[in-house]
Amino acid sequence: MFIDGPRAGDFLGRLQAAEGVIVPTVVLYEVYKILYRETTVDQANLAAARLRQYHRAPLDEHLALEAADFSLQHGLPMSDAIIYATARAHDATLVTSDVHFAELPGVEYLPAAPSQDFPCL
Repeated sequence: MFIDGPRAGDFLGRLQAAEGVIVPTVVLYEVYKILYRETTVDQANLAAARLRQYHRAPLDEHLALEAADFSLQHGLPMSDAIIYATARAHDATLVTSDVHFAELPGVEYLPAAPSQDFPCL
């Protein structure tokens, strides 16, 4: 959707088929930042505009405390804990290739394509 990686089609298909897509505001931050760094500000703005088409879930006090609990329980970095807490608060399935989420309940984990950077034996 934003960067044409090996799993882009998987994610795009799920987004198009899903009802009620929820975007934590921290995802808006992360997508914009990464695309600005890796591509152009125009691409980053385009992605942000696309994300704004979905329901955005702001970080409030309750969600912040839930995220802190998930961070401590599962060893998640702050932004990942916020994303996970948002999904749980909305009874939503979190679809991701981020290995931090791989074993957590309520997650559909799509492993990233294996790297071709290793030597053949």
